[in-house]
Amino acid sequence: MPELPEVETVRRTLELLVKGKKIEDVIVTVPKMVKLPDDVELFKHLLRGQTIEEIGRRGKFLLLHLPDYTLVSHLRMEGKYRLHEGGSEIDKHTHIRFLFTDGTELHYNDVRKFGTMHLYHKGEELTKPPLADLGPEPFSDELTADYLQARLRKTNRKIKPVLLDQNLLVGLGNIYVDEVLFRTGIHPEETASNLTAADIVLLRDEIVAVLSEAVERGGSTIRSYINSQGQIGTFQQSLLVYGRKGEPCVKCDTPIQKTVVGGRGTHFCPNCQRKRKE
Repeated sequence: MPELPEVETVRRTLELLVKGKKIEDVIVTVPKMVKLPDDVELFKHLLRGQTIEEIGRRGKFLLLHLPDYTLVSHLRMEGKYRLHEGGSEIDKHTHIRFLFTDGTELHYNDVRKFGTMHLYHKGEELTKPPLADLGPEPFSDELTADYLQARLRKTNRKIKPVLLDQNLLVGLGNIYVDEVLFRTGIHPEETASNLTAADIVLLRDEIVAVLSEAVERGGSTIRSYINSQGQIGTFQQSLLVYGRKGEPCVKCDTPIQKTVVGGRGTHFCPNCQRKRKE
């Protein structure tokens, strides 16, 4: 699934590709992807004549800002946007097409058909699902060590699923949580409320550092992720623990182990990330 760095990369490339383009028509072949309004014909009607003013992001969601509306798009597992010239061949997995007045088309391609789109009147998108209950952005001033400490001391859940909870903070997915916890030396099954103040300061710093590095390198290409220009990310070349089961730890040479935490495959070093006694 594309995580924050991948979605941010898509946002940046879409900003270059479609900002300022005016929507002439919309073609939807898989209506279930349009969650709001629940009438696909109304969805298409409202978008006709709208110009893409800006491409935003909230967590793992893309926000297409229009004069009157905001289109909230979630890529889910395999969603991709690609810009095409009008009349070009349409891939069988392209399910929504935005036709622009300049003759180009933005295609939404999704093999699994899990992607979603919500169209809100401008300004309503942040106060209603799916964005209303999201936690702070990792690059915002809201994500402080004090904020994390206040939230973490209230839960006895394991730290990995806590960091994956988008209500705590947005944008951390499976790959980047493993990398952050390895860099901080925290075991993925450590109880969140056991973390010290020093742990939490380091945790906050590494969350920002890992995601910043990933954004700069265009995200991680795991399986099928590509950005909106057909390019792959390269951060996977810098992964220290994720996907390295059985390989020697870069710090101590102990073989990296893989387990399941909170239902997610989890990589860690049993020497560098030792679980503390309760």
